[in-house]
Amino acid sequence: MALTATLYHLQISLSDVDRGVYEDLDLRLARHPSESLRFMLTRTIAYCLSLAEGIAFSKDGIASTDDAPIAVRDPTGVLLEWIDVGSPSAERLHKATKAARRVSLFTATPLTQLRREAAAIHKVETIAVWRLEPAFLDALEASIDRKCKLELVRTDGQLYVTIGGTSIEGPITRESLVEA
Repeated sequence: MALTATLYHLQISLSDVDRGVYEDLDLRLARHPSESLRFMLTRTIAYCLSLAEGIAFSKDGIASTDDAPIAVRDPTGVLLEWIDVGSPSAERLHKATKAARRVSLFTATPLTQLRREAAAIHKVETIAVWRLEPAFLDALEASIDRKCKLELVRTDGQLYVTIGGTSIEGPITRESLVEA
């Protein structure tokens, strides 16, 4: 018998001070059976911190190898931004840089691991890598429920999440796949 997705209902009050974006989001997310909670939370954070007109999760979810987990498209359907999560292959990022005007990666994976194959990626220097601390995601994972309300604030490179009176904070840093 095939496993089914686990549904999450997250009501998020977003205050992205660094970008001047303030929104209340009502997200219903399907967590694929092969998807870890950490990956789903990283995907959710990526969506929130990339919020723009035309943003959407992939129709096929994380099961799609041809589409970005999150994409921003203009009204005509042109792919403006490919937003990936975790530790995608160099081949996948290479494809992304050719398909979209911008590519962003949200990850907790060590940069040394991501940089191993980076030389093979087209326009690797243009990929915006947003690094989250594993301890931050661990604390968030321990506090999340399938249905919850939370506040997400980004200011001066720090993330602050409040869930049911519990506050969790951690840095989010902009990195590069090209070694300095």
